[in-house]
Amino acid sequence: MSWELSRRSFLVTSTVGSLALSARGAFADAKLKVACIHASPVENAWNSRLHEALQAAAKDGAIDYVFSEGVSGTDYPRAMREYADQGNKLILGESYAVETEARQVAADYPDTAFLMGSSGKPSGKNFGTFATRTEEACYLTGMLAATLSKTVKFGAVGAIPIPEVNIEINAFRAGVREIRPDAKFLIGFIGTFFDPPKARESGLAQIDAGADILFGERIGTADAAKEKGVKSIGALLDYTPRYPATVFANAVWYFRPILNAAIADVKAGVKTGKDYTAFSAMKEGGNDIVFTASAIAPDAVAKMEAKRAAMKAGSFVVPLDPSEPT
Repeated sequence: MSWELSRRSFLVTSTVGSLALSARGAFADAKLKVACIHASPVENAWNSRLHEALQAAAKDGAIDYVFSEGVSGTDYPRAMREYADQGNKLILGESYAVETEARQVAADYPDTAFLMGSSGKPSGKNFGTFATRTEEACYLTGMLAATLSKTVKFGAVGAIPIPEVNIEINAFRAGVREIRPDAKFLIGFIGTFFDPPKARESGLAQIDAGADILFGERIGTADAAKEKGVKSIGALLDYTPRYPATVFANAVWYFRPILNAAIADVKAGVKTGKDYTAFSAMKEGGNDIVFTASAIAPDAVAKMEAKRAAMKAGSFVVPLDPSEPT
């Protein structure tokens, strides 16, 4: 390449095979060349979910996978073009900082499918979008948190107040309020997607202000909770193994259903310029709560599980509130 895509890049290969990835059916034997461009390190919670799903698909034999991480906004469109020039048929990533530029690249490469995390809408036949939707799991974590708080003050540390982040925090608050209508909330945004020390500082400030449970939309929040001896909730991935005495519940996002749907569409030669967000739903396996039952009263777990069942059945829908929480 004529420029350095990132500090790390590698190719994952695996044996060609015919393996069913989901209920959508088995994919064809030919592996699809797929690239993912990460603006943050792959250790970042959001990026790790994409990276894990893509690695798993490569291990299953469905795709050949390459990636770059730490790609700045100014270099992002060029990375998209270079991966397209290399013959990758599906390019994934995040276009939050480069919405206009990313869509222009897609228009210049009509035979390449692009699928981007985005606050905008799809465009053309080949620029698809998806949103990170874990509002169902976030709501359930709020229900459990409400039963554990002594101060009835809850903190939340988010990245940037974009709709996807706002929806998660607002859903958590709605879950808390179902059990404790009198709850008070402290909200902090760190202004970036990856800065664990800054997230820790925001969490510490909320604890000092009386919060005894933190909703950690960003990595670093649980460090503050652990340091101060309060409880925390993880978002996007399961933080319990890393903080067993601190994190009691997680709103986990699974990217594989979105990825499977996109791979199937590319291989079938159908339009990919559409919104794939629906595959983040709990009923699709796109999100769920992971929690430590022993840390919560049985009646609280039973009430949460009843709501969880209602979500899966479609009889309860968590309202989407993209407004900035205050």
